[in-house]
Amino acid sequence: MARVVKVFRTLRNHWKKSTFAVCVLSYGGHWLYGKHNDNVLRREACIEARAFGHQLIGPQEHLKKATVILNPAACKGKANRLFEKNAAPILHLAGMEVKIVKTDYEGQAKKLMELMDQTDMLIIAGGDGTLQEVITGLLRRADEETFSKIPIAFIPLGCSNSLSQSLHLDSNNKVQHITSATLSILKGETVPLDVLQIKPVFALLGLLWGAFRDVACSISNYWYLGPLKTRAAHWFSCLKQWPQTQQTSLSYLAPVPRPPDLPTEIPPRPNLLYRIYRRLQNYWNTPIQEPPKDPEPERWENKDISTLELTVSTHNKNPVKRREADSMLITLDPDSLTAGQFITEGTKKALNPMESVENALQIEASAACLSLPEEGVGFYDIDNEAYEAMSVEVRLLPRKLRFFCSAEHREQLAQAQ
Repeated sequence: MARVVKVFRTLRNHWKKSTFAVCVLSYGGHWLYGKHNDNVLRREACIEARAFGHQLIGPQEHLKKATVILNPAACKGKANRLFEKNAAPILHLAGMEVKIVKTDYEGQAKKLMELMDQTDMLIIAGGDGTLQEVITGLLRRADEETFSKIPIAFIPLGCSNSLSQSLHLDSNNKVQHITSATLSILKGETVPLDVLQIKPVFALLGLLWGAFRDVACSISNYWYLGPLKTRAAHWFSCLKQWPQTQQTSLSYLAPVPRPPDLPTEIPPRPNLLYRIYRRLQNYWNTPIQEPPKDPEPERWENKDISTLELTVSTHNKNPVKRREADSMLITLDPDSLTAGQFITEGTKKALNPMESVENALQIEASAACLSLPEEGVGFYDIDNEAYEAMSVEVRLLPRKLRFFCSAEHREQLAQAQ
């Protein structure tokens, strides 16, 4: 008992040192517990991948070839270590023939795609910038019709991984997010995604232009204000200039009806007698060829607009949703907001830039042209990458690429329709 009393007396007399020691031990315990959980997640993912690697393949089959485009500079230079610890062991245990190509500078991924050989799958390991470079380089190829059919996987290793929310279950644990995305490659579930052609690049998410986008780029400058930095950035922006409207001329085409999906199962081949009969019938009765029809002229609708922010986005947020038409969504935020409403709505949009404000005008279109009154009026955000604003034409390439998707997330999106 005397020893216990002595311990409590010591803690009371040295309460500052005791408090510091408790904080250090608590933080260290929490850190060690997190490392243990990460190792457990890696071990479970490797066990699941090994099961795929133990599956037998036929004598005429070959190992699947996977080409990985890895950006080591992503996530502030941590991407290479994240890939080697969390994704590479899963791919190797699954029995794949993995070819890793690392980029050395910005824009190199586009050039590498011009030289890429035929592969069974393409894996993009990086962030939004790496993803956009690879997609742009892929769709610029002369034989892009062939290479665009290759299934693509996205392993989120960057600081910004916006597309990952459409393909995989969201998780605050980085290790779980990466291992889940890698395991989805082995399971083979894919979803078609739309692509926006915005010369000279291609995008999977969309284009932003306006006041909310400009303020979002300056939020990090007010880091010293802590949780108030987002509101402070919008407030200071109002003091510098108000209203912050953008004037442009918008032309757009109506949505295109979506053709029916092709059957996934191949119908059985007719018997021999029926095939002989069909050939003889085609030989004696040559089918009449209809004269080619001239394509109908495109009917563009023109509109002069004034808006706080213009957004052109795809429907890739829920790629499994059934739609009757192929279209992209043009959103025009109203220019009648007060300064208080601008700060409130801007705080919400900082969390989800593609979210529209209340009473925003939304237009479904298959193509759009933005004619700016003068070049260099601000900047565009195209898939979270900045480009100088200029007059552009945006074309929708419906269901152009197929991406690997988590089966659980795909089922979740199907139930949310």
